[in-house]
Amino acid sequence: MPAGPSANLELFGSLDAPGGAAPGAQTRMGRQAWILRGLALPVTDALLRGVDEVLRQAPLRHMLTPGGRRMSVALTNCGALGWTSDEHGYRYTRTDPLSGNPWPAMPAAFAELARLAAQRAGFAGFEPDACLLNRYEPGSRLSLHQDRNERDMDAPIVSVSLGMAAVFLFGGHARTDPAQRHPLFHGDVAVWGGVDRLRYHGVLPVKDRPHPVLGSRRINFTLRKAG
Repeated sequence: MPAGPSANLELFGSLDAPGGAAPGAQTRMGRQAWILRGLALPVTDALLRGVDEVLRQAPLRHMLTPGGRRMSVALTNCGALGWTSDEHGYRYTRTDPLSGNPWPAMPAAFAELARLAAQRAGFAGFEPDACLLNRYEPGSRLSLHQDRNERDMDAPIVSVSLGMAAVFLFGGHARTDPAQRHPLFHGDVAVWGGVDRLRYHGVLPVKDRPHPVLGSRRINFTLRKAG
């Protein structure tokens, strides 16, 4: 089980700093919520190949919220279930609304990393069946929200960050609760579940600080047990 004090922006310095936090470091966000620094670094090549394969089958798109607003983050899915949003609401589907085909299979590297991260954070036996893949560009943001469309609330959320750094907001169980701010760097993996499973979370507008490999992009994929 990871151990250590909560981290803040000052501990890790500027988001401009290359490399981010030291691999192997761990940031505690809550009783059952962690950031595992650099955990994805050894498998980033396999992860990026997986991203390319998913995008070939199910391209990124900007979905609409139930209120009709265009999301600033482009997204797609892989796995048995995919998260979608439109005028009818938020939900999981087995098929891509654009193509009518099943969502692409989840790359093995995604699932293997999710199982490892969950185990390190104290959630052994995690088997994700859904993966939401997001692309952030400069200015993209994610408003505070809860992940509550999943049927299995006992399973954790595993979120992998690649590319440009971002600031992750981790709030309380009410939207108005104060939110912690945690930097997320290339290769970091955040895990939250248990008593922290329904905490509000989001991402501040991403600043244009290009990554050496991915340029002015941040790729994030979030793995869940949705069915």
